[in-house]
Amino acid sequence: MELMILLILFVLFFMNVPIGFALGMASLIVMWVTDLPLITISQKMFSGVDSFPLMAVPFFILAGDLMDAGGISIRIVRFADTLVGHIRGGLAHVAVMASMFFAGISGSSIADTAAVGSILIPAMEKSNYGKAYSASVCAAAGSVGCIIPPSIPMVVYGILGNVSIAALFLGGIIPGLLIGLSLMILAYLIARARGFESGKWRGFGEIWKGLRHAILALIMPGIIVGGIMGGVFTATESGAIAVVYGLAVGLLVFRKIRLRDLPQVFIRSSITTGMVMMIISTASIFRYLLTIDQVPQKVAEIFLSITNNPYVLFMLINVLLLVVGTFMDTLGALIILAPIFLPVVTGFGVDPVHFGVVVVINLAIGMATPPLGVCLFVACSIAKITVSEITRAVWPFLIVLIVVLFMVTYLPPTTLWIPRLVGF
Repeated sequence: MELMILLILFVLFFMNVPIGFALGMASLIVMWVTDLPLITISQKMFSGVDSFPLMAVPFFILAGDLMDAGGISIRIVRFADTLVGHIRGGLAHVAVMASMFFAGISGSSIADTAAVGSILIPAMEKSNYGKAYSASVCAAAGSVGCIIPPSIPMVVYGILGNVSIAALFLGGIIPGLLIGLSLMILAYLIARARGFESGKWRGFGEIWKGLRHAILALIMPGIIVGGIMGGVFTATESGAIAVVYGLAVGLLVFRKIRLRDLPQVFIRSSITTGMVMMIISTASIFRYLLTIDQVPQKVAEIFLSITNNPYVLFMLINVLLLVVGTFMDTLGALIILAPIFLPVVTGFGVDPVHFGVVVVINLAIGMATPPLGVCLFVACSIAKITVSEITRAVWPFLIVLIVVLFMVTYLPPTTLWIPRLVGF
């Protein structure tokens, strides 16, 4: 059965069928051919999304859209510019830091790349950074969007693996900071090699002014993480609080959102939420078929036949996830592969929180990796260049991301120190 469903799924992917429909169609065909009761499809689709923690996903999507519509992006970029714009190759550093700030709002790498890239890619082009380099910086920096909390993929992983979402959020803080710092170091080295000029130090007065303008946006991640760490509310409840906060800031404080703008914001968020829920619901059928065919156990046997060394096993899983992440939607890959590999690695004593963060980093890198990385497509559409043009410029950034990935993989304290510090 597993060969049939994987073959059908591959054919549907080759035909560019959206992943949500591909998972559903492949499952339906296999169930029909093997004479399994078709009523199971509706039951599994409903049970797949019938989850209170899963409500965090639409909340964070809506909160990100509200904050973006409320004029948050430009304020974050301006504040980042006052902090790091004076460093050689300053706009690249601004792109990375602004992406890190925005990651704490959106929970999505695609939203991060679009919000920051739409402002900074044109600015970098005007400063003669080059279109391909400008786009590659924003695409690579956008990868932190689903690593620094809140993170939509971490919510989904937490539900799939019955892992604390709050612990996953906290586990993503240090890796996200490491990725941002590493990208800025690389941007500085490239700036020196290419002769990019240094900017002018703005002074503490300008930093304070930028902070005052952006403070309401910057404290939102603090409210979410602080509330979770303090046990004030759950990760799902933090999503609802983020929506109320984003609406209040955009509507009443910044006044960039008008009442007549809200329907369009809600529609955009609903479309995104519908796409995510479609993938999750159809993937639940797919997971059911893999489970009854004992695919996780078979995969475990295959990997254990190759090695019984946990370090080698983790490396093999990383390589597989990096490859899969280049041509499969992040949530789709997460939903399919995480339940398969989680029992394997936990059997070796790997902490499920650590594994979850590593999986999300892997798939986040895939979003910036040619040929099908979606963050690349977003950056290319803004810069008006082809994927082949950005491919040549993005490789140094991908190498840095992979180095950080393996650092996090083999140094569990990078993900577990903060969660354990607060008692998770």
